[in-house]
Amino acid sequence: MFQFHFHVTGLSAEDKQQLNRIEQKLDVLFQLENTELMKLADLKVQVEKNTAIEESAVTLINGLAAEIAAAKDDPAAIQALADEMAKSGADLAAAITANTPAATTT
Repeated sequence: MFQFHFHVTGLSAEDKQQLNRIEQKLDVLFQLENTELMKLADLKVQVEKNTAIEESAVTLINGLAAEIAAAKDDPAAIQALADEMAKSGADLAAAITANTPAATTT
């Protein structure tokens, strides 16, 4: 974090007070900037995670389409795939519920 300190001689007391106020405001601005930079870094990490999840979902959907196409003439294979999807869907729903913060009211 940056900090400014002015040491100037020959200034009136009022000028020194004004410089001190400016210095304090600059310190606050730099603190806010650091806070915003940390928020931005957190946001970038979340975007990367979301992108990875979206890519995984696309891969899953494409894989399911291929499995359905391959099993189109085999009712038992279609049923097994449907059962697998139902279980995976239930597992995913449980994971989402477990990892979603409770809604807050304001």
